[in-house]
Amino acid sequence: MSHHPAHPAHILVVDDDARIRSMLSRYFEGEGFQVSLAESGAQMRQRLEKAPVDLILLDLGLPDTDGLALARDIRARSEVGIIIMTGRSDDVDRIVGLEVGADDYVSKPFNLRELLARVRSVLRRLQPAVPTQEPKLPVAEEVICFDGWILDRNRRLLTSPDGREISLTTGEFDLLSILVGHAGRVLTRDYLMDRTRGRSWQVFDRSIDAQVSRLRRKIEGDAQNPRMLKSVRGVGYIFTAKVTPSV
Repeated sequence: MSHHPAHPAHILVVDDDARIRSMLSRYFEGEGFQVSLAESGAQMRQRLEKAPVDLILLDLGLPDTDGLALARDIRARSEVGIIIMTGRSDDVDRIVGLEVGADDYVSKPFNLRELLARVRSVLRRLQPAVPTQEPKLPVAEEVICFDGWILDRNRRLLTSPDGREISLTTGEFDLLSILVGHAGRVLTRDYLMDRTRGRSWQVFDRSIDAQVSRLRRKIEGDAQNPRMLKSVRGVGYIFTAKVTPSV
């Protein structure tokens, strides 16, 4: 998914406000992106069927549908980048937005250059990492086992002990890969944010917590009493399962 100049990244703007649609369309086209527009959830689905999209700018206050439900629905079926836009500056909305699998969040009215920086940041994260730039992890094998689970870093696959393939978002996979690669070490939220998102803009700490809680629901028998992915109060997280290279 690397964006060759001949193939500009394709952004889908979903907003019921015509002024915002035309402003974002002009701005992002001027910055070299391909832009499609939708004014409702139904129209968004039509656009997504027509052509592949790299990133969706999704307004939460759509007339025909609940934006958060829509984000959850998109994320269940696709790894596309999702940035939620909302006029509600309520923190609860932000956290819920991240829990449904959005990559980032902006409040209206937004600064266009900041929005552009966030769009580029999400698109960068969606590109496959270039292995040479990665500092070596203590557990650097491509395929790692823990507690019956198999994590394949190359193919970006997580397989459960009973052989099911578990669907993870880009952020969840990166986070799990880092935690497993540093098993037995306490990792701070700052470190995890640096490694999974790059702090080119102010991330709220809750985003890591939201991703950890989603991961726990997927890999722990009892998400309320995690055995592998444990919190260290006031610091961050530690992965406590025994990790071995796959044979």
